[in-house]
Amino acid sequence: MRTVRQMLTGKPDVFSVRPDETVYHALQTMAERNIGAVLVMSGGELDGILSERDYARKGILQGHSSKDTPVSELMTARVISVDPGATVDQCMALMTDKRVRHLPVIEDGRVVGVISIGDVVRALVEEQQFTIDALQTYIATA
Repeated sequence: MRTVRQMLTGKPDVFSVRPDETVYHALQTMAERNIGAVLVMSGGELDGILSERDYARKGILQGHSSKDTPVSELMTARVISVDPGATVDQCMALMTDKRVRHLPVIEDGRVVGVISIGDVVRALVEEQQFTIDALQTYIATA
């Protein structure tokens, strides 16, 4: 079973914005990096996360202007996170239960990465393909 630590191998750096920056700046960062959420950090501490969903539901639908609204007003402050030892199955269960698409990875009190639902699904598919290949080899040699 793959772990979060293994999923983080080869992933790019963690992208973040400050809570006082505008939502527009955060959206620009997400667009430039092709990511669906950005961590909100100040002084190395995780304050929250801002996702495209947060912007759609708390920003657009409530009439907030992205150029005038600070990230702190729209971010999700109660962040669901995982540690690097969590398994792919644990992440999928947590993401499904809590209805989140991004999980910051925390080790020794600091952010070491972020995994997305896409990372988790990709890892699950790879594990299933490995099992299928092993079964096909077993059947072919039996």
